[in-house]
Amino acid sequence: MAKELYIQNYCSIKNNKVSLNGNLIFEENSEDIKSFFKSVYQYLDPKYSKFFKMDALSKLAFLSAEILMKEEAKKNIAIILSNNASSLDTDRKHQDSINDKENYYPSPAVFVYTLPNIGIGEISIRHQLKSENGFFVFENYNTNFHYNYENILIQNNKSEAVLAGWVNIDGDSYEAFLYLVSQNGTIEHTEKNLKQLYNN
Repeated sequence: MAKELYIQNYCSIKNNKVSLNGNLIFEENSEDIKSFFKSVYQYLDPKYSKFFKMDALSKLAFLSAEILMKEEAKKNIAIILSNNASSLDTDRKHQDSINDKENYYPSPAVFVYTLPNIGIGEISIRHQLKSENGFFVFENYNTNFHYNYENILIQNNKSEAVLAGWVNIDGDSYEAFLYLVSQNGTIEHTEKNLKQLYNN
């Protein structure tokens, strides 16, 4: 018998605003991504100093996950994320260091983040998750793919819940829409609802 699945909680971070389940929980008019992410970190206060070493994409994924996972007891939680820029923002910084003939020395600290799934690793370490995960690149947020993948993982007992969504950074443009799918909640886990929540 198929399990009834729900969107337990969802959050978004964009335009200097952070919302949880459609309600604004934090807002600050910061001049750049770096200072805004730092302010969100201070607001959430996760006490995780490694945050400051992360690249922007990992920071955005980490902060979004922190909002949803703060009081989450389940440990068998899969992570399925996607975006359209992969790790391009960090790739550019790495390439710039290679191109700089005067100060040539590509930084290992930058290079380590030249894969988009490193953010998933940071979330997994923070919340001690050892379950299935994947990072996919699409032109736009693909509700059909996400709905089906999340559904399969829980219906086939691969995970108790799935932390999923869209985390994208390209230059000064950033957007995160993450949600937790499980057997708890009131919003039915459907492709239509995912699309509606993302567009709100």
